Amino acid sequence: MCGIVGYIGTKQAAPIILDGLEKLEYRGYDSAGMAVYDGKKINITKSVGRLKVLENLTHGGETLPGVCGIGHTRWATHGAPSDTNAHPHFNKDETITVVHNGIIENYIHLRQMLTDKGYEFVSDTDTEVLAHLLDYYYKGNPLEAVTKVLHRVEGSYALGILFADCPDQIFATRKDSPLIVGQSKEGCFIASDVPAILKYTRKVYYVDNQEVVRLRADHMHFYTVDEEEIQKEPVTIEWDADAAEKAGYEHFMLKEMYEQPKTVTDTLMPRIKDDDIVIDELNMTDGELAAIRKIHIVACGSAYHAGVTGKYVIEGLARIPVEVDLASEFRYRNPILEEGAMVVVISQSGETADTLAALRESKARGFKVLGIVNVVGSSIAREADNVMYTWAGPEIAVATTKAYSAQLIALYLLAVKLGRVRGGIDDQMFSSLLADLKCLPDQIEMLLNNKQKIQKFANRYVGARDVFFIGRGIDYAISLEGSLKLKEISYIHSEAYAAGELKHGTISLIEEGTLVAAVSTQPDLYAKTISNMVEVKARGAFVLAVTCEENKAIEKAADYVIYIPETNPYFANSLAIIPLQLFGYYVAVGKGCDVDKPRNLAKSVTVE
Repeated sequence: MCGIVGYIGTKQAAPIILDGLEKLEYRGYDSAGMAVYDGKKINITKSVGRLKVLENLTHGGETLPGVCGIGHTRWATHGAPSDTNAHPHFNKDETITVVHNGIIENYIHLRQMLTDKGYEFVSDTDTEVLAHLLDYYYKGNPLEAVTKVLHRVEGSYALGILFADCPDQIFATRKDSPLIVGQSKEGCFIASDVPAILKYTRKVYYVDNQEVVRLRADHMHFYTVDEEEIQKEPVTIEWDADAAEKAGYEHFMLKEMYEQPKTVTDTLMPRIKDDDIVIDELNMTDGELAAIRKIHIVACGSAYHAGVTGKYVIEGLARIPVEVDLASEFRYRNPILEEGAMVVVISQSGETADTLAALRESKARGFKVLGIVNVVGSSIAREADNVMYTWAGPEIAVATTKAYSAQLIALYLLAVKLGRVRGGIDDQMFSSLLADLKCLPDQIEMLLNNKQKIQKFANRYVGARDVFFIGRGIDYAISLEGSLKLKEISYIHSEAYAAGELKHGTISLIEEGTLVAAVSTQPDLYAKTISNMVEVKARGAFVLAVTCEENKAIEKAADYVIYIPETNPYFANSLAIIPLQLFGYYVAVGKGCDVDKPRNLAKSVTVE
């Protein structure tokens, strides 16, 4: 959440900062601001609302001249969205300014200490504490002031800092909030994520926790929190810059849904070699894999839903017990990790705060952690023992689609590999599973190309008040993600339930005209799910069914049926989720919602 962009170089800073912040809008925000040094002083413009407001206030950056500046999009934590609480924040003399992502956990103590020393606060934010604390420690050496502040603050942060006394420098640092720096012939950059600066450079450095960077127009230096200079190697970003653009689609979300066949192919095919599954990133022998006694999957949001599917698939194919935890619960419940267990953490961004904390907790207890992430060089990618990248490319829309599909593929591969080395999958079954996996990209593309039926159906439910998704086993996992897709972008109340739980209270909420989406892709459970559909239909529900082509019997219980191609039941999520993604998208579009940037949500949740 939030976005930071900074630039120092030979060009005007404000237009570059605005352009970078626009590329970070997917992260979620409620206000925006910029600070630029004009040769005499630091000037700030900031406002509540969308970035367009800031662009209009500054005439595209023209009213903030200067070649050194920092910018920010804020997602409110401390203090309501307002012009005053928006970043950047000044010290009293307006000679030091700060932008900040994260939360300063001891800000109340620091604020009281500074108040006692005569400092006055004008905002409700924890960030203003940083500006005054920098002022308190600044004695002419900005690097010393920054490191002293880092020794005092607790919590998470990514900071961009300007000192009027040092107009040829920007300082940046981070702890548990993402931050990168980049360099081109025209200058140096700081940013919360690669898309912000990909237009200008592919040469980036990932800043580690409590490292400080001093950027000048033509070079940068890295320091430890104790002011010792260190050397870092750059990473060359391989993304096509066009991957972070809409490419003619109305929304990033729609574009990313249509990128799913390629994403699945890119995640799947490099790991299938000579009719075998080879996951080099595991760095484990077949014997070590076979010795795994339990797997803990830890994730948040859609990644958690992928993990729920992973539980069914791994237990079914590899016969290894799997626990799936929400990361925010795992880190506080004092989990029992047995000898022989492996922890798998899943995150699109690789920066999810709760998931990262779960990773560190697991490693501190001596357990091996596998990270399934999309962003190369992210915190989870750097800190996990081993990493499976999902190769989905940049995902800009807040509501994930292609990254979720890639996470499913990674889990399928892991499950089949484990089942193979443990002797539960024979040669014939293994060949059949590989064949079905290879068919998924074409099958997904077929479903996407037949979107008209779903779009027409979605138009009927733009005014829906409540929607329920039901399913059993893997179908319940699919329902969780289908429900989330609908409610996070359309703001329609939606719930997912294990279909057998209806009679334990949920069914009392079903009334005339309520839409119930029943997912039924598991042949062994067809009859059971049909019974649940009959139950809700008898109480007035309109039933939408998503099922496999062979399940014609479902037509007697459903009012509307969407068929998916035949595949191994363990892989059905990859197909059944496509019409549910499209349904949520077209309902939200029909309501006029901001599909790519739903209210109050952020792409990368870097605070608890």
